[in-house]
Amino acid sequence: MQVVIDEYGYALRKTSERLVVRDREKKVVQEIPFFQVDDVVISSKGVSISSDVVEKCIENGIHIHFLSNRGEPFAKVVSPFLQATVATRRAQIQAYNDERGVKVSKHFVRAKIRAQTSLVKYWAKNRRDKNENLQAMFQTAISNLEHKLDELEEIKGTSVDEVRGTLMSVEGRAAFAYWEVVKCLVHPDLGFQGREHRGASDPVNLALNYGYGCLKNEISKAVLLAGLEECAGFLHVDRSGRPSFVLDFMEEFRQPVVDRTVLSMFTKGFAPKMEEEALHVESRRVIAQEIRERLESKDRYEGKKYQLKTIIQRQAYHLATYFRGEREYRPFVWSW
Repeated sequence: MQVVIDEYGYALRKTSERLVVRDREKKVVQEIPFFQVDDVVISSKGVSISSDVVEKCIENGIHIHFLSNRGEPFAKVVSPFLQATVATRRAQIQAYNDERGVKVSKHFVRAKIRAQTSLVKYWAKNRRDKNENLQAMFQTAISNLEHKLDELEEIKGTSVDEVRGTLMSVEGRAAFAYWEVVKCLVHPDLGFQGREHRGASDPVNLALNYGYGCLKNEISKAVLLAGLEECAGFLHVDRSGRPSFVLDFMEEFRQPVVDRTVLSMFTKGFAPKMEEEALHVESRRVIAQEIRERLESKDRYEGKKYQLKTIIQRQAYHLATYFRGEREYRPFVWSW
């Protein structure tokens, strides 16, 4: 299970082989054997954690994530031994300057646009309101997105630097068509005027950003366990402290994990509580729980059904073998 600490003043302690969570009055509110813990997420200020807990988490391969109240990861604690897979990291970094980097960048953009297309088709199929204007908008968006996939196939180059601008142009125009659909689906009172990352104040963007923060933790864990370098990205340029490769790899899973989940919540009447242009802790807790349940749901993959979090991990391992030249890479396509 994932242990989420989102209350001010809580404390994490170790008792024998169990993780113990205490509230501000030092009462035990949760007690879990370490072998049952997948990872720990701390998303509140004023939380204390003992060095014994940190040591035990590292021994058991448990990552400790720290999130802001907007869902943005700002720190994590992982084992230093996860950084020791030199061959994979060298291959990943070398791929930046050859056609492997171009191919994997196109894969990420292609996967994102295909996922956006699938989600629009999913909405078109499942809308109870068969409004002709809305259905026409769906079909126009689907046509635009499929056209962007055709444009993507025409992009050629021998290094990422040659093609990044064109790839990001295609990705950006596809995103505009996709978010225009979203704008028509959510209630006007929610104030959603388009996708915003930093500085968002409307509940839809805040909820999406928080969901992406939860997903980023899962992607980061998969990348590290596969021996990949978080910061050596392709689409997302290098920036100090920026996990560019995590952001690249996330493109495959934004729509099937976060967008489908969060936007479904809003269309079903979810009304998050707000505090000072941020999500209230209760609303963050609800979103995190929905994202966890989505990650634990199953989808078809390589001929079988796997949990989405397992698919993420297997895809990360496939990326590692791709960079080492041991196999081709195929991005994940979810069953809408």
